[in-house]
Amino acid sequence: MDENNATVVRYRIDATRSRFVVQAFADGLLSMFGHDPKIAVTGFGGDARCVPGTLADASLLLLVRADSLAVTGKASEKDRLEMERAIREEILETARHPEITFMSANVSATQTAEGKYRVRIDGSLSLRGVTRSHTIHAQVTANGKSLRAQGEFPLRQSDYDIKPTFVAGGTLRVRDELKVSFDISAMRQG
Repeated sequence: MDENNATVVRYRIDATRSRFVVQAFADGLLSMFGHDPKIAVTGFGGDARCVPGTLADASLLLLVRADSLAVTGKASEKDRLEMERAIREEILETARHPEITFMSANVSATQTAEGKYRVRIDGSLSLRGVTRSHTIHAQVTANGKSLRAQGEFPLRQSDYDIKPTFVAGGTLRVRDELKVSFDISAMRQG
């Protein structure tokens, strides 16, 4: 079949079979204790579209509920609750900005093996009322029925007008650059 006449297929993101984590890095008094909070993104969805077998005409829309971020890992209950409150109220201002979105503008893929691709996704990330161009690199596995994308990318809070935040009684400050990692599964629709 000629690629120009091939049918684009929609794949729905399955959050129950996916993992999406933000790794923060501590500065301040508690940083010497390895207090680098991990934040699980639990409320997200969206879809990917592409021509199966080629990843031609690919696109991605990812939607995240800003209030669905939960601190995981080593933290006392008190510190965890304080960090989650700071994320919702001070950092993301979820009452004013309930959704984080990423929409692709261009997707390029290089096949590395049968059903495996190295993918570059250029698009727009909207976070806390600020939209910036952002690039995501991923390894994608496609089998016709599902897609699986894995990767990580840096995210600087200052790019989205987020000021450094102190928590845990002012003893913990989160560095500007975060690391976002993902292992996202999507199932073919229709």
